[in-house]
Amino acid sequence: MKKIFLSFATMLLVICISTQSSQAQLKRFSIGPFVEAGFPTGDFSNTHNTGYGIGLGADVKLVAGLTAVGSVSYFHFGGKSGTTNGVGYDYKDLNTVPIRLGLRYKLISLLYVKVEGGTVQYTGKNYNGVGGLVAPGLGIRLLGLDVEAKYEAWFKDGTRGFFGLKAGYNF
Repeated sequence: MKKIFLSFATMLLVICISTQSSQAQLKRFSIGPFVEAGFPTGDFSNTHNTGYGIGLGADVKLVAGLTAVGSVSYFHFGGKSGTTNGVGYDYKDLNTVPIRLGLRYKLISLLYVKVEGGTVQYTGKNYNGVGGLVAPGLGIRLLGLDVEAKYEAWFKDGTRGFFGLKAGYNF
């Protein structure tokens, strides 16, 4: 009886996975939430701590392996404060709204490369205005789960760059 139940459960699991996989191949549009973390590099790491963000992303399949992607998010980097050689410093928090558009290319069934460009809206009284951004990345997408490692650079009054990790789920 156990062998029959185990065989039936295995067969049911295989059918569910293949059905989900075939439905995912037919779907041309997806949208979903994501969270991300940014680890500042260069001069940006001297002034700000690790940042965290939340957003909404969407994609549309174009041709075999190529997908148009877009996202909007809210990102917060906490400012650093301290003392160097007896001189105190206090950098204000950085709050932004990045809007990204780009292309993703599937290298193999799970692995992809992506490049995005767009604008970053600085909010708050200490930092304000609009800057540009570029964000190349490498990721894995399994069913709806999407995990990406990237480098993102923001251009306004200098460059603020960071390595980022992004995780989301697309419906």
